[in-house]
Amino acid sequence: MQICVVNPNTTASMTRKIGRAAVAVAAKGTEIIAVNPKLGPPSIEGYFDEAFSIPGLIDEIGNAPGADAYIIACFDDTGLDAARCITDAPVIGIGEAAFHMATLIAGQFSVVTTLSRSIPVIEGNLVRYGLRTRCAKVRASDVPVLDLEASGSGARQRISDEISAAIRDDRAEAIVLGCAGMTDLARSLGQEHGIPVLDGVACAVKLCEGLQSLGLRTSKAGGYATPRAKTYSGLFARFSPGGLDSAGSGEDRSDRGRKDT
Repeated sequence: MQICVVNPNTTASMTRKIGRAAVAVAAKGTEIIAVNPKLGPPSIEGYFDEAFSIPGLIDEIGNAPGADAYIIACFDDTGLDAARCITDAPVIGIGEAAFHMATLIAGQFSVVTTLSRSIPVIEGNLVRYGLRTRCAKVRASDVPVLDLEASGSGARQRISDEISAAIRDDRAEAIVLGCAGMTDLARSLGQEHGIPVLDGVACAVKLCEGLQSLGLRTSKAGGYATPRAKTYSGLFARFSPGGLDSAGSGEDRSDRGRKDT
């Protein structure tokens, strides 16, 4: 199968890191395509950035019409509902994936994210997914997203310190890392702290593979129905339903990886 992993921000170095994490856990025969838009913010930190990242996300899904599943590699599950409307292939957000996986292995978990402005978004998603009572606390490490890409920023230590506080003060039995840019830290932090540390990218890959093996696709019976054809105005004209630019610009903005078959 082919999974298209979309990093909704425009930072290519983060996309490459996310792609490597996805390839590392993919089953034999699963191809990973990791992409990011050129349109939008370099990082997604709160509601405002999120709003401007969704058009680029929709663009990238349209540029990969043959994928068997899509992953939205932003922990806020940016644009998840809109993305599910434009394809019947499974679309998995890394936040939702990690939350559900955590409930299968722990009575309660804590989330360690980047900045405090992300806490309301994550808490709102937990309520929406019906999992708020399973989350002990959503914690901010006060690490800007782009610091995760900078060597010598001290980001890993600040995240580790917050995990220690979650274990001590929240009685957390597992930790969910609340940013796709933390994907390369999950294994070492889990070993350091002695409890499961979940990365949403890896969780989403395995859920995509499971849905594919079961032959399950996104229902079009309700809110995820294909948008009705209409004409949008101005800058959004090319996103008009029924006329999405699935051909793309022809530029190669992806990192591709395949497990040996």
